Amino acid sequence: MTENQKKWNRRDSMKMLGLGSAGMLGLFGGVSSAVAQEKPAYAKGMAPIKIKSVKAIGTRPGGSNLIVVKVETTEPGLYGLGCATFTQRAFAVLPAVEYLNEFCAGKDVDNIEDMWQSAYVSSYWRNGPVLNNALSGLDQALWDIKGKRAGMPVYQLLGGKVRFAIPCYGHANGKTPEEVATDVQSFMDRGYKYIRIQQGGYGGAGISGTPDFKKAGFAQETDGYMSQGTYLKSVPKMFEAVRKACGEEVELLHDIHERVAPIDAINMIKNLEEYHPFFIEDPFSPENMEWFKELRASTAVPIAMGELFNNINEFKLPMVNHWFDFIRIHVSQIGGLTPAMKVARLGEFFGIATAWHGPGDVSPVGHAAQAHMDLALWNFGIQEAALFPDEVKEVFPGAPTMNNGYMSVNEAPGFGVEIDEKLAAKYPMTTKSSWTVRKDDGTIIRP
Repeated sequence: MTENQKKWNRRDSMKMLGLGSAGMLGLFGGVSSAVAQEKPAYAKGMAPIKIKSVKAIGTRPGGSNLIVVKVETTEPGLYGLGCATFTQRAFAVLPAVEYLNEFCAGKDVDNIEDMWQSAYVSSYWRNGPVLNNALSGLDQALWDIKGKRAGMPVYQLLGGKVRFAIPCYGHANGKTPEEVATDVQSFMDRGYKYIRIQQGGYGGAGISGTPDFKKAGFAQETDGYMSQGTYLKSVPKMFEAVRKACGEEVELLHDIHERVAPIDAINMIKNLEEYHPFFIEDPFSPENMEWFKELRASTAVPIAMGELFNNINEFKLPMVNHWFDFIRIHVSQIGGLTPAMKVARLGEFFGIATAWHGPGDVSPVGHAAQAHMDLALWNFGIQEAALFPDEVKEVFPGAPTMNNGYMSVNEAPGFGVEIDEKLAAKYPMTTKSSWTVRKDDGTIIRP
């Protein structure tokens, strides 16, 4: 061995002694901390991000008040959107969201469950559409952010797709059974396999004539009128006409909208059995839930219920008792995606399917949140179609789309829906509400 080789050996030995056991591992093929490899991206996890602000955006591009909550974060350019629409009392939701701004500032944007639970009880008295819609907007916005952080559509975070797109039902209407049948056929021609049928709108209000209370000058001229007797007689005739004209293949739905006495609803539903409804919606108001026992004993027609429920616990006993077959949740009313998923997962154990409430007074952000759940839930049942006017699509780029009776999302990270705040400001909200419906003598009918 040369003198230089001896020097190199002594120097290398001293280095290894200085490195200790880590250096010795390196001698025998182990990984030296001095030359440790960098972790791959998937193993690093995500750096924590905080909530910077929470605000509400109100708009009315399609004729219905819509409220979207925007959650901004400490990550430049990263924000989320959630639906907080309570169209009948929209302005009451705005200050409720202001409370969430102070409550959420500085908190970890990733801890959705903790945020929901803490915000839910932070007002001490909870529930009700105002607080729940504000909470829903926050909750959905956090899911939108989580999807963007992960670089995935939200449905991927819920387990991935179990269907290629979402079957939806359209809304057919008309003043006569024949007009309804014609409208049903038009939906069938566009690829719809599920169609809800109403004659004269909810409760047959459009076929009820002029009421005595208006002749007497009682109440407001703009108040609606419903003849419960006319409605109850018209529905079986409507089903008969539609089945005769459109056949047995199309699935037919109908919404009672809680507008008749429970015993009358039960008798009418029994009379519809021969027409095989896909479901009958909201036979009873939330005040009359005990009548479901009599309904179940009287008929096997599938029932959808729940859009007026404020508290997720209201679903528990009806589901355990098999009182209805479809979970009819208004997702912003119940408090967001987080509680809606809990009810849906429970429904799987009891053979109960989802049928989220998706009328025109749900924002495209809210429809997208529902669609992402629909794509991921095995016990999905049906979805209410969302046909957005052009002005709504301009305010909300990336809104879900309809094709051949199916709804699809745009596959972008998060919910995939944005909002043009400048354009939204051109459509101010109003305080008008049109839910006053009366009997012939002027008595209020509860929806």
